[in-house]
Amino acid sequence: MLTIGLIKEGKVPADNRVPLTPNQCKWIQKNFSNIKIIVESSPHRCFSDHEYIHHGIEVKENLSECDVLMGIKEVPIENLIANKTYLFFSHTKKKQAFNRNLFQEMMRKKITLIDYECLEHDDGQRIIGFGFFAGIVGGHNGIMCYGKRTGLFDLGRVYEVKDYRNLIHTYFGIKLPNVRIAVTGSGRVAHGVVEIMNLMGVTEVEPDEYLEKKFSYPVYVQLKGHELYTHEKLKTYKREHFHEHPDEYRSRFLPYIRCTDILMNGIYWENKMPRLFEKEDIDEHFTIKTISDITDDAGGSVPVNLGDVAIKDLVYGVNKKTFEKTVPYLPESIDIIAVGNLPNELPRDASRYFGEQLIKFVLDDLRKGGSELLDKSTMLKNGQLTKPFEYLSDYAGL
Repeated sequence: MLTIGLIKEGKVPADNRVPLTPNQCKWIQKNFSNIKIIVESSPHRCFSDHEYIHHGIEVKENLSECDVLMGIKEVPIENLIANKTYLFFSHTKKKQAFNRNLFQEMMRKKITLIDYECLEHDDGQRIIGFGFFAGIVGGHNGIMCYGKRTGLFDLGRVYEVKDYRNLIHTYFGIKLPNVRIAVTGSGRVAHGVVEIMNLMGVTEVEPDEYLEKKFSYPVYVQLKGHELYTHEKLKTYKREHFHEHPDEYRSRFLPYIRCTDILMNGIYWENKMPRLFEKEDIDEHFTIKTISDITDDAGGSVPVNLGDVAIKDLVYGVNKKTFEKTVPYLPESIDIIAVGNLPNELPRDASRYFGEQLIKFVLDDLRKGGSELLDKSTMLKNGQLTKPFEYLSDYAGL
């Protein structure tokens, strides 16, 4: 019998998403006689303790009897249970300094860590994640903030509606001005943004049209890897080579900063990758007024991302000359939307989507005790670095 525990989120502020919904837990226990699920009691989840109990799932204060513990965000050090297998977003893959102590404590407690972020298909595409709903919410928020800046239309907050279906209903009758929107990326985040563009009646155009033509209606362009980057010498783009040698590439985004009103940024970024633009590129010809930095890397692909804020704060301004943080919607500032947990605005839908992927691609491997997929995404095995993650040895203090 494999006993899976859904842990209470301990990071502050508490995340309200779950890896498995009550209905999904019920389905698992009905279809897999050798799996039992226990839920740690929590007042913060988008699905209440009562909803899990109503679906026949046991709710407890202690999960020490569980074999596998699933959460969403980082587990506070004091909550870690030794010798367990954990699945959550650890945010340690890039040697994030703020989680180094957590990583080292997991090693000391001989924990096995499977990071959702590391679960990938053979071609490197992420298998599960909340990216699609991050794109949905980030796309909505970018349009909403542009409306508040210009006063040309009005949209409400996503978290004020019950679910995604009700959010769609709020778009009926909305008429956007002839705004120009650049969407970067080709993954789940970008797919979510494009979904919002289509629901709001924004027309997709090709990059050359976007750069050369004027439009009397709202348009967007989706820019993927080969449209965003080129090799410095070869003037080509190959995805695998780019991710192996990003320092050999430069950005092709500069022409778009002179004809774009809203930037919806959905690209993956690491330190050696070129930024979309640099601070010195922000001059009198820089037309971008609103940036929804959905991937949210402070000082990353968007250099004027000065750090993320809480969902309710959502947006701040950055002065185009001093690059200091200001209140939003000032003429001399760029509005920045940088929130690290955007799917929390649609937590029930996002959790349902996440759980479906978890059941489809991961659950059976866990039930069987392992697989090649799980091996490749296991950062720590009984507290020891695994081969794919030996590059973290200095981070781990070895």
